Amino acid sequence: MRRYLDRRGTELSESSIKTYKYRLKLWVEWCEDRNIERVSDLNGWTFEQFEAFRAGQGIASPTLHGEMETLLGFIEYLERIEAVEDGLSKKVHVPSVPMSERSRDTMLVPDDALRLLRYYRSHSSVRGTRFHAVLELAWHTGARLGALRGLDLRDYYPDEQYVEFVHRPESETPLKNQMNGERTVSLLPEVVESLNTYIEKFRPAGHDDFGRSPLFVTHHGTRISKNGFRGWMYQATQPCVAGPCPHEYEKDSCEFAGSYTQGSKCPSSRSPHHIRTGSITWHRDRGFPAEVTAERVNASQEVIEQHYDKASQRERMELRRRPHLDKLRIE
Repeated sequence: MRRYLDRRGTELSESSIKTYKYRLKLWVEWCEDRNIERVSDLNGWTFEQFEAFRAGQGIASPTLHGEMETLLGFIEYLERIEAVEDGLSKKVHVPSVPMSERSRDTMLVPDDALRLLRYYRSHSSVRGTRFHAVLELAWHTGARLGALRGLDLRDYYPDEQYVEFVHRPESETPLKNQMNGERTVSLLPEVVESLNTYIEKFRPAGHDDFGRSPLFVTHHGTRISKNGFRGWMYQATQPCVAGPCPHEYEKDSCEFAGSYTQGSKCPSSRSPHHIRTGSITWHRDRGFPAEVTAERVNASQEVIEQHYDKASQRERMELRRRPHLDKLRIE
């Protein structure tokens, strides 16, 4: 297992490797409990029993799907190095995930995102704040958390209206897909205006431990951490920012409202991943072709088409007539 993870380490981010390691650790421990000590002892019945065992523990369908998919990759590796017989991987069943449990159901719904962004843009008290800036950029680029927090000031080109995502593992801001994740993403003038206001009025001066000037900076002048970035996102997406609470809490007494530590407990707040999911869905529903969306958000076209392709064929035909970037305008 260690050799397999070492090999995948050249292809995957550190966080992905940690996920693979955790999943395979569950598999190894299960095998040890049943005195399965050699890979030559593995067969279809072994995989069937493991899947049934994990399903019986009440884990969510997406979790079981991920675990069995990781196990499949490991068995395919064993086949390649001739540690097991050819064809063994075909006996690993990877269960499908019901549509009702896919990420679309926990995304930041486009209507909610647009309502928040309209409010941030139109109210001087919040326009250009860090919450506005992170939501604006996350929504319009569909980028992952790590890509967003890894941005430097030098990666933002306001005159040319784009941001550049760069893989910098040596200074602790890697991209999930490493060099393949590097890309430039164009921005609308409204997004640029919002980011410029953030930089000019709200961004503290500062550098990280490597002498870089992060785009998103804490009050202490350091690069925001991953957990800190999540906290900003949870606060930025609380519905009471732009209107009444849908859960009938009083804003002045609500322990979630505006709280850095409790913001995630708001039933309607959303994580960076949920914002990314909503953004990709919005791109597709606005008529962005799958291949254009895939390049913009750094995901495979297959994933884009499978999980986010919900607009009708007629809607696609109408929306294809407009320039792509204009489709992202908030009217």
